[in-house]
Amino acid sequence: MNKRLNSLDAFRGLAILCMVLSSSIAFGEMMPAWMFHAQTPPPTHAFNPSLPGITWVDLVFPFFLFSMGAAIPLALHKKAEAEPFHKIFVQLFTRLILLVFFAIFTFHARAWIMEKTPSTLTHLISIAAFASLFLIYGSWNSFVNTKIAIALKVIGIAIAVAFLGYYSFAYGDFSLAKSDIIIIVLANMAFFGGLIWYFTRKQPLWRIAILPFVMAVFLASKEDGSINELIFNATPANWFYKFYYLKYLFIIIPGTFAGEWFIKEGKNENPETAPKKVLALIALIAMVLVFVNLWGLFTRTLEINLLLNILGCACLLLLARDVKHSELINKMITAGTYLLLLGLFFEAYEGGIKKDFSTYSYYFVCSGLSFLTLLAFSLLEKLGYLKSMTTFLAANGKNPMIAYTAGNLLLIPLLKITTLSTFLDTMNTSAFIGFARGVIFTGIVALITVLFTRLKFFWKT
Repeated sequence: MNKRLNSLDAFRGLAILCMVLSSSIAFGEMMPAWMFHAQTPPPTHAFNPSLPGITWVDLVFPFFLFSMGAAIPLALHKKAEAEPFHKIFVQLFTRLILLVFFAIFTFHARAWIMEKTPSTLTHLISIAAFASLFLIYGSWNSFVNTKIAIALKVIGIAIAVAFLGYYSFAYGDFSLAKSDIIIIVLANMAFFGGLIWYFTRKQPLWRIAILPFVMAVFLASKEDGSINELIFNATPANWFYKFYYLKYLFIIIPGTFAGEWFIKEGKNENPETAPKKVLALIALIAMVLVFVNLWGLFTRTLEINLLLNILGCACLLLLARDVKHSELINKMITAGTYLLLLGLFFEAYEGGIKKDFSTYSYYFVCSGLSFLTLLAFSLLEKLGYLKSMTTFLAANGKNPMIAYTAGNLLLIPLLKITTLSTFLDTMNTSAFIGFARGVIFTGIVALITVLFTRLKFFWKT
């Protein structure tokens, strides 16, 4: 597959924009609980790990993880056949380092981390930090020669290191332990997911076989003196790696299978001839199941939710029989329905499904819904439906690092400097207006990201 997979970019774009939206809506008692993580409900948003259920916010991170897993074989399958392992390892390890640095630098560059009461100068420094990220991660090779591109990256790194080393931060000196935990987890998953895929690319069943061993370490990690405890606690540096992060392999590894199936589909010489109505109905049921589970698991209407899921999954499996020439559609449906139902049957374990602290039900349900949602995007692309929406989402999905940081390091400082932030702050009067606040903020972030995508300027690791 030489061209980018638009449906995967759109799926990733949906995840990253929902991530921005979830952090920019109004907080407080005027908002319904399902607008936040299920374990941090309003009005106090205090973390309560005993609360079961998930909301749309709890799907954002696993959707992004799944898209990362799907992208691994798409990015590496040609290199894996043509290049020796040490080159693949260097690429994966370099990406790990760059993502960890990104997590540390972007955390410290936020104005409210630099100063308890940020001034105009503080916000300008945040914007300068955002600009330095262009130097470090920008795709300069597309615009200038290699020597200049390297020089720009060196300058950007020097600026970033000098900032981290010499700035007096409000909450204590610079620390490697202070970072964006979301990016740290993604860095670990990109590295370990890539290594696992490389070694199992010709024997994918071994990829699945790894997961019970990961599960075994977690289940027995509290046994004093056990090998499980040793493995769980072993780390070269806590700020860099914890075995705890490997729990998300339960989402990354299923994603790698989706990526492999898309590669095979790209080589399919017999295009699918199933009626458009069948493909559209598959996409519709797949998306409806996402909303069904968000309702049923959050409201704890578990019996009806399970029944609706069994009926929906049965319909998808029956419809798949009419799809004769697409191994992708059949396998995505099979994997998605299996993992979704498996997760629902795990639901009662560990006190109900939760994102934090994450449960096995959460991994399986989110992986199943990821398969079905990505399939729905793929079918929308194939059918030509909602093309403007998916193209817009894909433009954001192609530049996720810009989308992730533009809000904190560019838009918020600009709003504070111009005092336009007071306008958004007044939009905390009702649930509808509070949600509109997030939509406005996310829309601006999305437009900034689309601008650089259309200029073909990408941040890469």
